[in-house]
Amino acid sequence: MSSGVEPSAPQNITITPLLRRLWPSPGENKVTADEIALAIAHIFTDQLSPVQTGALLTCLHFTGWDRRPDVIAKCAAAMREAASQIDRATLEKVVKARGKPEGDYHGGLCDIVGTGGDSHHTFNISTTSSILASSLLLLSKHGNRASTSKSGSADLLTSTLPTAPNLNAVTPETISKVYEKTNYAFLFAPVFHPGMKYVAPIRKELGWRTIFNLLGPLANPVEGNIEARLLGVARRDIGPVFAEALKMSGARKAMVVCGEEDLDEISCAGRTYCWNLIDRSTSQDASPNNVGVESFTISASDFGLPAHELKDVSPGKEPHENAAILTSLLQNQLPRDDPILEFVLMNTAALFVVSGICEADTSDMGHGDDGKVIKERGPGGGRWKEGVRRARWAIESGEAWKQWRAFVEVSNSFNGS
Repeated sequence: MSSGVEPSAPQNITITPLLRRLWPSPGENKVTADEIALAIAHIFTDQLSPVQTGALLTCLHFTGWDRRPDVIAKCAAAMREAASQIDRATLEKVVKARGKPEGDYHGGLCDIVGTGGDSHHTFNISTTSSILASSLLLLSKHGNRASTSKSGSADLLTSTLPTAPNLNAVTPETISKVYEKTNYAFLFAPVFHPGMKYVAPIRKELGWRTIFNLLGPLANPVEGNIEARLLGVARRDIGPVFAEALKMSGARKAMVVCGEEDLDEISCAGRTYCWNLIDRSTSQDASPNNVGVESFTISASDFGLPAHELKDVSPGKEPHENAAILTSLLQNQLPRDDPILEFVLMNTAALFVVSGICEADTSDMGHGDDGKVIKERGPGGGRWKEGVRRARWAIESGEAWKQWRAFVEVSNSFNGS
């Protein structure tokens, strides 16, 4: 029975004492990552005024404290805690039933994501790669509409033909039902992070990158269930920072990459800097201290592919034009040596390598698989060429298209429910 009393509006909290300590020397004033994360958490409940929110983001940006691993890890945790919560037990049950362990891949959820902001306007590589990877892995692609490009991941997917997925229908309540029907799910950030609406207009008015550009890749709503991920950053100096933040967040199987052109994915043009998490723990001792970071560089030739100039994979097109390229790629209608196709193959292959699935010495993927595993190893000990073989199979067998169409169908089935 309703009491007839309206819940009171959130009371504004002042963080002026913290702001005074943050500027200009947070280190000298012994500011902690926990204090910053608590202040960030107040944004999601609309308890900070726009002025104080803007001041906090500005202080973090210009002191460089928004690029500290501990601050990123703690603030990402605060963002996840404020997100709409998922029934973990049900999700884990479905993942266990659906996932197909192979090699060192245990059948868990995977993600491939970039921080954005690299200004190269390349094709939607990580989004396309996520669909290809769903042929063999369970994918939880976390994404949003464009902020720094013409075509963000959500813009791309909602422009696909003949039918687009209903991204708003994939919710904490329906996510497990999605995985009952397909290996692929796109988790639309506004659905799972409603508190972000309070900071969106402030970020837009500030006009520079804030800590939220870095938190997105660590704020996947199914974070605690993610087995493996490939994470791209747009600046080389952020690579080791993110690797450390991932360790602090409990990740054990991940790789951070940055193309030497300041590209937030594996470059098809030049070298790519990689920071790979290596899990040296035993079943008796699984602490983050036993996760190391190995750095190396990788190039297109390590994947058995030719290099392509970025201008050849940077159409910078509108979402409906990129969606047409995506559909042609998934339906195996692009030439085998198409630059965008090979760019996508490299990034998909890298996620396959990180997941551990390429460690299998036998192969029985299904229709069209000749079973000839490429055991050659490249930088970091990865079977990069085997990853490409599997990525090509995902397209040529029709499996990636099948998983994508199943996602479109199930996401639209929730209408009116």
